[in-house]
Amino acid sequence: MAYTLQNHTRIGHSARVATLDVRPRLLDALSALRDRVDAARFPLPLPGAARARRNRAELLAQLDDYLVPRLCAPEAPLLAVVGGSTGAGKSTLVNSLVGRRVTEAGVLRPTTRTPVLVCHPDDHHWFAGRRVLPELRRVWVPAQDVSTLYDPDPDARRGDEDDAGEPPSLRIETDRAMPPGLALVDAPDIDSLVARNRELAAELICAADIWVLVTTATRYADAVPWHLMRTAKEYDVTLVTVLDRVPHQVATEVSKHYGALLAAAGLGDVPRFTIPELPESAGGGTGLLPDTAVAGLRAWLHQRAQDPAARAVASARTVAGLLASLGSRLPGLAGAAAVQHAAAVRLTQRVEDAYAKAAARVRDGVAGGEALAGDALTHWRGHPEDSTSDELLGALTAALAALVGCAVAAADEEVAAACAGDPAADAVLAPRDPDGAVGRIGVAVRRWRRCLEELAEEEVRAAERGAGLDADRAAALLAAALLGGGQARPAGESLAELLGAQGALRLRDRGGHLLTECLDGVLDAERDRRTAPLEALEVTPDHQVELIAALSVLQRER
Repeated sequence: MAYTLQNHTRIGHSARVATLDVRPRLLDALSALRDRVDAARFPLPLPGAARARRNRAELLAQLDDYLVPRLCAPEAPLLAVVGGSTGAGKSTLVNSLVGRRVTEAGVLRPTTRTPVLVCHPDDHHWFAGRRVLPELRRVWVPAQDVSTLYDPDPDARRGDEDDAGEPPSLRIETDRAMPPGLALVDAPDIDSLVARNRELAAELICAADIWVLVTTATRYADAVPWHLMRTAKEYDVTLVTVLDRVPHQVATEVSKHYGALLAAAGLGDVPRFTIPELPESAGGGTGLLPDTAVAGLRAWLHQRAQDPAARAVASARTVAGLLASLGSRLPGLAGAAAVQHAAAVRLTQRVEDAYAKAAARVRDGVAGGEALAGDALTHWRGHPEDSTSDELLGALTAALAALVGCAVAAADEEVAAACAGDPAADAVLAPRDPDGAVGRIGVAVRRWRRCLEELAEEEVRAAERGAGLDADRAAALLAAALLGGGQARPAGESLAELLGAQGALRLRDRGGHLLTECLDGVLDAERDRRTAPLEALEVTPDHQVELIAALSVLQRER
């Protein structure tokens, strides 16, 4: 409305030439950017993550359903999506624009997930395939009598409604009343109680060259339609609004107030059409409005389809607006990806720090002989007269398991304290498992004992005085020497007497290496168990870098 015909011609021509000049490289850049957006993930429940996921889904929908298809086929018909709140009269409006009932408001709204697209028969091939809205299964509906609606696969449609796992359908109608070069879509309610309906409505709007927003005299100040209009302004898309069901007695006042709200929101130049409240509007929206009620909107839409200059402006403006919007939207996604990575690093570091302290505690405990206490100390003092080698070795094994278990419990306490109040911690760190940890530590320490016994047997067999030597006693003395600290110096001396100085030294070196492997393995396994869910999310810095790099390439190609 703000352009003269001369401006239409000039702007439309330049927009088309520019698009054709850069289209191959621009498409390559958009394809790369689309892959980067698709790869981005925001799994951590952080402030702003849900918004980032919605923005990512919206970007993918606009890239897949609009920008790429439109740049690949600039000559394709314009797609005008009629959207709005529940009960706004969208279906009635579409039916009235076509001149017959192509969508049954009373039957297919608001519970259906099947939007209806109507176009000229010559344009059917543009929408029969997957050029736009590739996720929607096509349902072909031939010309029909207004009293019947023919669904070639009613069971499939019911399955769409009943099984949320099935992809929804796009029902296609053709009618010669539609001008070539224009398709209308009757979208589900943008405020539907059914989440999938709302998502589908948003997906359809993202695929449109023209957004036709329908509201009513009683709901034009609601938040939902204004959110859509602000989004349209932000993206500079081609937008037209319809104020429906306006009572005659307040038509002037309501229209004036609505216009003032639009002007205040910076949308004063948006084409606006008013439809009075008529008997045909009642009854669930199943009637057809008089031709005069929709003549202005029909003429506006038909001009966009049939006037090359107006058509070029409508499509080029929407393409240019969405391309320009990427300059602010991609950095937002990249920033959200950076926040996700920073949170993942922070959580991982807290767990690693806590378990590093646990490892130091265990090393200090072993060096200080903390395992040689309680039953282990009693059996050591009574060995070999009052306690057997097997009893001593068993007591030392249990003491070592208890020492490691206490360190793991302390690490988990520290992680809990460090992550208190962190919204991501409970969601992506494995829960504490004290009983399971005791079992896993016990298995690992008993395995260490068996390996220690095998080492002692090997050394005893290799000793020159091997005949008659007690391998069980050698294993018990070795365990005492490794775990007893200063209290167990006699164990090393007895081991040297048993195997010789070189044999004892070799056995202690091998046993110490085995003990280090066991302790490190246990603590690393417990640490990794806590961070495994977080690691599986693959929250890396690559997403942020790749999004910014892809945007840089796109901006250069634009």
